[in-house]
Amino acid sequence: MLIAVKGQERRILISLTLIIALLALAPIGYMLIEDMSYTEALYMTVITVSTVGFKEVKPLSTAGMFFTIVVILVGVINLFFLISSLITYTFKEALWETLGRRRMDLRIRKLEGHYIVCGFGRVGEVVCDTLAEYGADFVVIERDPGRLSEADEKGYLFLEGDATETETLLQAGVLKAKGLVCALEGDADNLFTTLSARSLNKEIVIVTRCISADSVEKLQYAGADRVISPYAISGRRMASYLLRPGVFDYLDLVSHGVSLDYRLEELQVQSGSRLDGKTIGEMDVKARTGAMIIAVRKETEGRFDTNPDKDTRLDSGDLLIALGTEKDLAGLEELAIS
Repeated sequence: MLIAVKGQERRILISLTLIIALLALAPIGYMLIEDMSYTEALYMTVITVSTVGFKEVKPLSTAGMFFTIVVILVGVINLFFLISSLITYTFKEALWETLGRRRMDLRIRKLEGHYIVCGFGRVGEVVCDTLAEYGADFVVIERDPGRLSEADEKGYLFLEGDATETETLLQAGVLKAKGLVCALEGDADNLFTTLSARSLNKEIVIVTRCISADSVEKLQYAGADRVISPYAISGRRMASYLLRPGVFDYLDLVSHGVSLDYRLEELQVQSGSRLDGKTIGEMDVKARTGAMIIAVRKETEGRFDTNPDKDTRLDSGDLLIALGTEKDLAGLEELAIS
């Protein structure tokens, strides 16, 4: 859009330059052909270029008539070009914004199994950047135009509105969404948004930011699956780095898949898959895929077994935390889903 606007500015400048040149040079032609004074020649040029139809200051010769035809053609074409460029320059940005908004709304309506990020502040922006790195579909809900402009520059889908309102959540596709992040400024807004989202979609996973420790239970009661305090997490991570910097760096790299061949991934065992009903030893997972299952959360128990052995039975719905290369994890995923 910026390129288009710059192009319009260039065309406007060219048109103005040609018109000014015409107003400066055409009087000289009238002075030479019709022997007019400069004032008469300038007057003839202006009424000719503007096509107002006033009477000539004196009868024109044949040469003067042909010269006037040339001035009219050049002047009218340039005026038309200038006016059209000005109109386009004035309304193009609004037109682009309207069409762009419609295209974005259409893309949002087509989303399914996506994520909704409520709030594009410091926390919300990091959430969006991380989701974008993993190629996940998501929609930002924000009411601050300045923050929306930043989201637009990054190419993120967004809605301008209040995330606490049911209509806004419905526009963001909450009924078809997989997860929702409440990263609004206040706990009250996060509480109300969590409550609204949970009432609209019982299955959606809701992660909520919390500032005050007193709000944790309230947010959980409202329907949040996980309540996270950025300040508490930051403090623990800083302390962990001081106590075990090597472990901290390694886990940070592995969990984000940065600069290392190995990374952590979570997989769910699907009903009827080759892992369903089998033990880790029976499937010889490490030998067959190269991936190592380091934790299992049984669907029936809801807690992690952080030391699974070869006799650990895997059933449909179980969540596996695995370590391996991208190829290893892809092989394990194939066993878990087919």
